[in-house]
Amino acid sequence: MITSITSHPLDDPELFEEYLALVGDGDEYAATGIAVALLDAGVPAQRIMVELIGGTQARVGELWAGNDWSIAREHAATAVNERVLAAVTGRLRVSPWRGRITLACVDGEWHGLPARILAETLRLDGWRVDYLGASVPGRHLITHLHQTGPDAVALSCMIPTRLPRAHAAITACRAAGVPVIAGGRGFGPGSRYAERLGADAWASTAAEAVDRLASHWPPPPAPEFPGSPVRDYLAGEEYTHLVRSRAQLIATAMQRLADRYPPARDYDEYQRESTAEDFGHLADFLAASLYIGEPQVFLDFTHWTAAVLTARQVPISAFRGGLHLIRDQLVDFPTATSTLDQALANLTTP
Repeated sequence: MITSITSHPLDDPELFEEYLALVGDGDEYAATGIAVALLDAGVPAQRIMVELIGGTQARVGELWAGNDWSIAREHAATAVNERVLAAVTGRLRVSPWRGRITLACVDGEWHGLPARILAETLRLDGWRVDYLGASVPGRHLITHLHQTGPDAVALSCMIPTRLPRAHAAITACRAAGVPVIAGGRGFGPGSRYAERLGADAWASTAAEAVDRLASHWPPPPAPEFPGSPVRDYLAGEEYTHLVRSRAQLIATAMQRLADRYPPARDYDEYQRESTAEDFGHLADFLAASLYIGEPQVFLDFTHWTAAVLTARQVPISAFRGGLHLIRDQLVDFPTATSTLDQALANLTTP
């Protein structure tokens, strides 16, 4: 039975726990009932979307990372949140008056809910929004810009491994004469990597994006950043080598795995496939850190991965062994090995 909204305003933790329980149970109708009741009680739609739906979605991710929820339950909860968001926005009518924005997730970025929340928040602020969804190939994004002529492009990137593609999209949008505002965790703390990649503006939250776009838009053209760290790393030998040798890097690591970590000899097919996938993630995050010139990209990932593996009772020694297998193949690349050494030094055995 849904708790009375009047006794639980949106800033009450009990309401969030109730909503989370419903989302986790896949109860779309009851979860929607809470959101709609809040809307009818006068709670601003922006708060419902950002705090209730967005905040709960962040918690869902934490529960998966902590091995409290399965990936299936996390996906089901995400689907419920998407339906609740649609129910809330379906009750709102705002005529666009500010201008037109194209909003998309960069190519390869499949976390679409944060971008969808931003799209609806911008609509409430008077923008006409063309929400293109998750993983939009750059060439299709540019075609859409030529067809519609928006005032701005909003790009979402939640995973740093997509930064090279984000950079390509930003460059192409600016070449088409459309300024770009970037956001999402993938662009780093305070979206600081967005500036390096040439975005005209950046925002860490939906509210910040709304404020940026509502005032002083379009911004002055972003500089080309001659001699910037990104330009130095774009043509860097280490990044290029890592990307080109990715498949061989993973294959060699898998061949040597049992020697470095003997329990791997008893892995079944599923465990071997998962391990190969993990090696791929390591290679991709290392490549992203080389691309952007920020070791912290890789260090944050390895710290997070260690916590995820520990929650699943995978020994840290296995993870350390995997990092060594990658490092052993990159001994001729000082930036990569230095980054891997920092990651290894940061890992501690419980």
